[in-house]
Amino acid sequence: MTNSCHEPVRVLAAAAHPDDIEFMMAGTLLLLRNAGAEIHMFVMANGSCGTAEYAKDEIVGLRRQEAEMSARLAGAMFHPPLVDDLAVIFEPSLLARVAAVVRRARPSVLLVPSPDDYMEDHRNACRLAVTAAFALGMPNFLTDPFEAPWSGPIAVYHAMPHGLRDCLRRLVRPGQYVDIGPVLAMKREMLSCHRTQKEWLDRSQGIDSYLALMESFSRKVGLLSGRFEHAEGWRRRAHWGYGPVGYDPLAELLGDFCWTDPAYEDSLG
Repeated sequence: MTNSCHEPVRVLAAAAHPDDIEFMMAGTLLLLRNAGAEIHMFVMANGSCGTAEYAKDEIVGLRRQEAEMSARLAGAMFHPPLVDDLAVIFEPSLLARVAAVVRRARPSVLLVPSPDDYMEDHRNACRLAVTAAFALGMPNFLTDPFEAPWSGPIAVYHAMPHGLRDCLRRLVRPGQYVDIGPVLAMKREMLSCHRTQKEWLDRSQGIDSYLALMESFSRKVGLLSGRFEHAEGWRRRAHWGYGPVGYDPLAELLGDFCWTDPAYEDSLG
């Protein structure tokens, strides 16, 4: 799939930590790649706090290697992290740095975390990415480093929160479901790259089956869809400031792999 200038459609998956994309976004990203899109992966935090074993510099280096390995498997362009864990804060200097990455990628599709998730890094990564996209074409908003503004349309899609529930434990229902069955094995392989994160979650949160947890999320989203065995769920952000009304390149690119729930659309009024 290409745009009107015969260039590949560009997709940027932006999240907080190494492995966040693999948990909630990677299946959709792989399908978009299979549809001809150029895909990019960007996590804002370096994984510095995700260990009870390694010194800071050591864990940051390991997490970087794992993230780069996952991106190579996906065939994605990798954009390195910018700050330490728990330093993903919505503030002007970090926003300028995030906006530089978004302008460099020039995405037509932006995949971001849920606006309401269980930890602040996830929520702030969402805020930073969508605000950076909102400022994509603003010449008076200066990025760090400088990147020229870009005026192409962009559609923003919010992934499911961790556990498929918001921070107050309420179930979140997607508006769109993507059938990730054909790429589940590759998504699993990408997540397997994050060995140090598996060790950390086993110890800190009692997660004794890292890969099985990811698959349980995709199975639950598939069940919510009523039609797919394994799925990722998305909610499309309002178009104001991003692109034309009704602009939905995810559905256009993925065709039968993407189902929009009419009940969700009706609930919007």
